[in-house]
Amino acid sequence: MLFQAEFYGAEELEEQLQISMEELEEKNEGKRSYIEQKLREICRRQEDIDALVNEKATGWKTNRMAKVDLALIRLAVYEIKYEDEIPTGVAINEAVELAKIYSSDGAPAFINGVLAKLAQ
Repeated sequence: MLFQAEFYGAEELEEQLQISMEELEEKNEGKRSYIEQKLREICRRQEDIDALVNEKATGWKTNRMAKVDLALIRLAVYEIKYEDEIPTGVAINEAVELAKIYSSDGAPAFINGVLAKLAQ
């Protein structure tokens, strides 16, 4: 959903969130609430997150990054900076592993480099 949000304006986020949430079964209400809350928090802090990323991503700005990579980086940065219960190494590793599945061959190394600089 974070990736999907990149294609819609803030005014459309609510509708897109509802469409995505309908796909989760009612028995997963806890997951739905968790996902919805995290997405809202990341979107609310997106400007700050992007500023941090732009500062650390040498030669790259968020507006030039692949949208999948950017979604993974934003999620990891949010977890590193705003989620105390998620260890930094876990956030970075999860982003890298997801990049191996959903992005290009060079993405895991790129994402790892940006996040490692940010974690210092």
